[in-house]
Order: sequence, then C-alpha cells, then structure tokens
Amino acid sequence: MAQDWKQVALNLGTAFGERAAAFDLQDRFVAENYADLKRSRVFSMLVPETLGGGGASFAEVCEFLRELGRHCASTALALSMHQHLVAATVFRHNKGQPGAKLLEKVAATEAVLVSTGATDWIDSNGSAEPVEGGYRVSGRKLFGSGSPAADVMITSFAADREPEGPSVIHCPVPLTAEGVSRLDDWHTLGMRGTGSHTVVLKDVFVPTEAVALKRPKHQWHAAWDVVLGLAPPIYMAPYLGLAEAAAAQALDHARTRDKSTPALLAAGQLENALTTAQLAWQDMLRLAGNFDFSPSIEGSNAQLVRKTLVSNAVKQTVEHALELVGGAAFYRHLPFERMWRDVQAANYHPLPEKKQHVFSGRLRLGAEAPWDV
Repeated sequence: MAQDWKQVALNLGTAFGERAAAFDLQDRFVAENYADLKRSRVFSMLVPETLGGGGASFAEVCEFLRELGRHCASTALALSMHQHLVAATVFRHNKGQPGAKLLEKVAATEAVLVSTGATDWIDSNGSAEPVEGGYRVSGRKLFGSGSPAADVMITSFAADREPEGPSVIHCPVPLTAEGVSRLDDWHTLGMRGTGSHTVVLKDVFVPTEAVALKRPKHQWHAAWDVVLGLAPPIYMAPYLGLAEAAAAQALDHARTRDKSTPALLAAGQLENALTTAQLAWQDMLRLAGNFDFSPSIEGSNAQLVRKTLVSNAVKQTVEHALELVGGAAFYRHLPFERMWRDVQAANYHPLPEKKQHVFSGRLRLGAEAPWDV
C-alpha cells in the first residue's frame, strides 16, 4: 500500500515544531528530527519502489517539504538538500543513465546525502590532482546542510591539469573517508538548525570509477539543466511553508486585536505577497513535470526566474506578518523573529537575485557565457 506522505509530514511536523525554537536558540543541528525522518524512511521516499524506496512522486516530496517548513524550516531546508540530489539521480535513472547504485544505497540504509553545488557552481572550488588510479582532491566545501548526520557528499573539484584542458570532475565522497573533516562553523543569522557546516577535504583519494562526470571548466553543461530543472522547487518549498505559517499565525494574532487601517493594509499586502509566492512555486512544479521535462538552458532560466519571484515574495510575506503583529513580533516567545531570520536565507540559493538577473539578461540578449555569473 502506498505511503500517505502528507500524513507522515503532518505527524512529524507537529513534533518538529515543538523543538524548533530550542534548536535555533542553541545553534544546534536538528539531530533528533533527522532520526525521526530516518525511522519514517523519508530519505528514501523519492527512490523508486523497484529500487527499494518509497516511490513518492516529485510533487509529493515538494509538498512534504512545504509542510515541514510550516513547523521547522531548518529541518525542511536541510532535508531539501538531500532530496534534490536524489531527484536528479532519479531523473537520470529514468533516462537509462547511471544512478541505480546510489539510489539503492539510499533505500537500503537511509543514507543521507550532502550537496555542495551552491558554492561550487560552474567552475567549482578546490582541486583534483591526477594520481595513479584516480585523483587526490582537496578543498573547503561551504554550506554542507545536514552534514552532521550525512554519509556521502555529492561534490565537484576543479581539475586544471587534464590533457583536454581545465575541467571539473563530479564525484561522491564518503564523509568517513580519510582526509575528510567537518567543521563546527555554522553560527548564523538564521536557519541555525540545518547544520550547514563547512566540510574540509585534504588529499582525499577518489578512484577513477567514482567520477560520475567530467566536463570542461568555464562552460555550461547539460547536467546543470537537469539540476536546475528539479532543484529550485525542492529547496524553495520549505520557505513557502515558512511563509504560510507566518501568515496564518499573524492573521490569528491580529483578528482579536488591531482592526485599524494600517493593520488592514498589512493584511492585504500579506495576502498578495503570499499568493505571489504560491503561484510562482506552483509553476515551478509544473515546469518540473514530475520528472517529465526536457532539460534545456531555457528551462533552467525559467526555474531561476521563478526562484527569484518566490524568494522575494516569501520575504515580503514574513515582513508583512511582522507588521501585522506589531511590536509583539519582536519578542522571542512568538516565532516571528525566528521566521524573519530564517527567510532571509532564501536569496542565497542558486541563483541569488542579481546573479539571476545577469544570467537571464545575457541569455535574452545573446551575450556570451550566461553561465559566468
């Protein structure tokens, strides 16, 4: 019988919401929540049933993250980083490309994956030096969300000494590998529970057979069109859920209090902002088509534009929620100041607004290299 993922999210979300303030206050990774997610087999929910997973649809995982975002945005966001890696692997597997081995590992062990694509982007950071049988890789990988509980990092490195010219290699790296260490440096304005610590690699051996992709450096590659076709609606879902929770709680607070013109204005502005976020996000889901889409740079651009629309609209929603609540929102016994801090992170996911403007502008005007932002 198919799992009722909506009910799972509701059940987990209730408990996560009760813990959210403590994780934030203590700068502590949401370890207890991750344990609950594992027990509910959430990390493999998107893996096809034929490979041992939960067989959830793309829309189901996005709605799951949206629901968790209403309760604990940090948990939802950290989980989204794992899920977008699984989603890209499922897409490739569905197209007959390699990926089954990783998906089977996730299904068998609830293995947690860490993404570093946001800071690596096109040229990647770190270095990959060719050695017998593979590479020695080194680098500092920022924003490793979920890294305290993770098993494998999906990452990339600049390989500048390849015979064909400067390249980038993509590969998984077990976080237990010799030369890998996790810093305790995620002490931030918001999203404090995500455990997005820096992962440091020093002369870590990566065998040749582990390299999933080698591509030219400085150039756009079709792999990005797969990632950007799927990842933005996944990692923006927690922010939409957060904004919806802020709106609902602010309206509940205001209904029994202020009915002045400024309050009415704030409530109306809140509704417009939230509706904008919902419509833009729903269109991101439409573009992803439950894995039924044709990757292209136009599709990547469309998702990035909508990502900016959602990012701005969720931030505006939370701003109006604070306006509606008034001075009480400044106190920590209410969740609004935490929500305001958490939602600020929306801009930093690929691509931040100004970089998206440059990307889209260059694509529209036919300028060179829309990827070098």
